[in-house]
Amino acid sequence: MEHEDVMHVLNDPLAQQLLQSPLLARLAYNGVDGFPRVIPVGYVWDDTRFITCTATNAPKVRALEANPKVALTIDTGVDTTPPQVLLVRGTATVDIVDGVPPEHLEASTKALPPEQWPEFEEQASAIYQQMARIRIVPDWAKLLDFETRFPSAVADIVNPN
Repeated sequence: MEHEDVMHVLNDPLAQQLLQSPLLARLAYNGVDGFPRVIPVGYVWDDTRFITCTATNAPKVRALEANPKVALTIDTGVDTTPPQVLLVRGTATVDIVDGVPPEHLEASTKALPPEQWPEFEEQASAIYQQMARIRIVPDWAKLLDFETRFPSAVADIVNPN
């Protein structure tokens, strides 16, 4: 998929709504044992890439260094009928940073009430001397709302021409 097409999907108002929501993303990657994994992650979207942070010894760090291809989904799940889904495929890079990256704190503020932010930052700073920052550059994206945008197999049935 061309970068311009990916950004067109990610700049869609529905995609922007999902990207700015407090919903967690689900990150899929292949573990070092070759088996797939899907894990929930907090993230920040910086208008060009997804950023999530984790402990330097997290299994996904080694796995992404070995195979950086990932998939990511953000969806309303059962909270909205029909569901709204943003699907992304991309390439991850990992860098180790001293302390707690600002992206980790920013991602956490999406889910925590403002009065808990100072305590969270203090706890994170006490726990992490270093963190792994994972940046995911999207190579492909698709938006589903199950009203006008369907998975391709369903679209073929709904609009057979």
